[in-house]
Amino acid sequence: MRHTAKYLIKRYSFYFGGDQPEVAWAERLRSCAGALVGLMLVFTIAKLLGELAGIDEWLMASLGASALLVFALPGSPMAQPWAVIAGNTLSALIGITAVILIPEPLLAMPIAASLSIMGMFILRCLHPPAAAVALIVVLGHVTHYRYALFPVMVDSILLIVAGAIYSNLTGKVYPNRPK
Repeated sequence: MRHTAKYLIKRYSFYFGGDQPEVAWAERLRSCAGALVGLMLVFTIAKLLGELAGIDEWLMASLGASALLVFALPGSPMAQPWAVIAGNTLSALIGITAVILIPEPLLAMPIAASLSIMGMFILRCLHPPAAAVALIVVLGHVTHYRYALFPVMVDSILLIVAGAIYSNLTGKVYPNRPK
């Protein structure tokens, strides 16, 4: 059976992003500008807080992925405040516990990630970047629970505040309120 080039392109474009929805340039720019401004604010405030507290760890590495959800997909359930804050914090706590209890990182990483996913299901706070938080904690050999509070929880809260201010100023309702 012979297929036309148009048919083949349509059929296989899925594998090259063909399933992604069209997004207007204005929305693309709004999202990118929000991530830029929001992350600059979060990084600046977190660094200042870290300096005031005498803590060198002021940045959560997966914050960029959380920012994508908060600024580009503010309507997603996975971008809502509870999901971002609780998902990231819970995953950090689980990752730290895994580091303490399981000395082998190749075993600790999948256990930490899978348990953080289970915990997020239980607490109804699914946030995909949070599973990375658990891995980052294990890879970084973080063994102090303070890390879950600062930078993880504080950075998450700051991101939510920045996202709410920016989204609402630019015409997007965030956070979503149940109808």
